[in-house]
Amino acid sequence: MTESASAPTRAAHTVPARDYVAAEDAVLEYSHVTVRRGTKTLLDDVSWTVREGERWIIMGPNGAGKSTLVNIAATRLYPTEGNVAILNEVLGAVNVFDLRPLIGLSSSLLADQVPFQETVLDAVVTAGWGVTGRWNEEYDSMDLDRALNLLRRWGVSGLAERRYGSLSSGERKRVLAARAMMTDPELLLLDEPAAGLDLAGRETLIRSLAQLAADEVAPTQILVTHHVEEVPPGFTHALLMRDGAVVAAGPLGETLTEEHLSEAFRLPLKVTEQDGRYTAVAR
Repeated sequence: MTESASAPTRAAHTVPARDYVAAEDAVLEYSHVTVRRGTKTLLDDVSWTVREGERWIIMGPNGAGKSTLVNIAATRLYPTEGNVAILNEVLGAVNVFDLRPLIGLSSSLLADQVPFQETVLDAVVTAGWGVTGRWNEEYDSMDLDRALNLLRRWGVSGLAERRYGSLSSGERKRVLAARAMMTDPELLLLDEPAAGLDLAGRETLIRSLAQLAADEVAPTQILVTHHVEEVPPGFTHALLMRDGAVVAAGPLGETLTEEHLSEAFRLPLKVTEQDGRYTAVAR
């Protein structure tokens, strides 16, 4: 199956997509976005703007709507109501297959689509064609060199000839992060990249994410997580969600507070920060 095997289902918009104009400095803009599936509301009137160079955390409990929010940003889903602009293009008024190469994505859904027999190098380089599973497409030496350099950046270049299916969870996460950068995207979406990792794997990944966040020429980044302990140093903003709605959004220090996190998780929390790393425990 290819990443672009199916286009999202077109939905109604509050403003006709052809007439919607996003803010000039917005990399990603949601305007009163709602997503419904039957009687269930997955997102409820979400408005949110991400600007160039920002590094965002999306956080909330299970069922908060985090992955739905990211699937829209990845052009895999249309809102039921509202408007979304991605890289100055409006969903519903743009060919998403032209837009997707500009968006790097790492997610559990994508992880399951990569054939287990695929080599690690091919798992990365095939992002250039927007496919998972190498077939008859051709890659030149520049493509292969870029894939190897990205694997090196994420600390897994030694795995280039290994089979993807033989990797540990932590190794796969880093391979998918390298893959997400293959097309030199302008927007990077990382949906729970640390999920299922042990302590060593998590800390290695967070170190790599912190290095990427510090790179001034790196793309605008959005990282989904359940845990404040997984927030890499260098991230600038946070969006907290609960029940499909926004609890708080803004600069990291103003958003990852005891008040906002306790509201998002419906649990009184004590939050501490030291050297750019956060912890939270129940009161």
